[in-house]
Amino acid sequence: MVVCPRDVAIRPVEENDRPTVEWLTTQLWGAAEVVVHDGVFYPSALPGFIAERAGRIAGLVTFEVRGHILEIATINALDLYQGIGTMLIEAVRAEAKRLGCHQVMLTTTNDNIGALRFYQRRGFRLAAIRPGAVDRARQRKPEIPRTGDFGIPLRDEIDLTCPV
Repeated sequence: MVVCPRDVAIRPVEENDRPTVEWLTTQLWGAAEVVVHDGVFYPSALPGFIAERAGRIAGLVTFEVRGHILEIATINALDLYQGIGTMLIEAVRAEAKRLGCHQVMLTTTNDNIGALRFYQRRGFRLAAIRPGAVDRARQRKPEIPRTGDFGIPLRDEIDLTCPV
């Protein structure tokens, strides 16, 4: 069971947050854009939620809604193993329900073992694997490393979905 900290507040991303979201995306993702499933997200232009603790950002999630699917573009808990990622997922699920979405979707990479564990423990299921998708993304965004977590070659994308 994950205990969510009481000193963390979740709030929507506001217009005046956009420069900070762009800076944070660049720090965490290597550029202001995120290349995924042969497309590009610009997280600083997307809706999202910020987790704040003691006046500072402790986490961020950005997303896009297409039809009845809310797709998470980026999610990062800056304070790890504190329940912040879970709070952000719950905020996204509530927003998806409010918007009439039937599903939350996200994409991770084949090396991201921690994320696969995290998402599956929160009700997400593996939905698709795109072999070579990261190799294709690297042509568009050369900053993507060739080797990921645990020395695993970074090559493929994995979609996970969760009903709302």
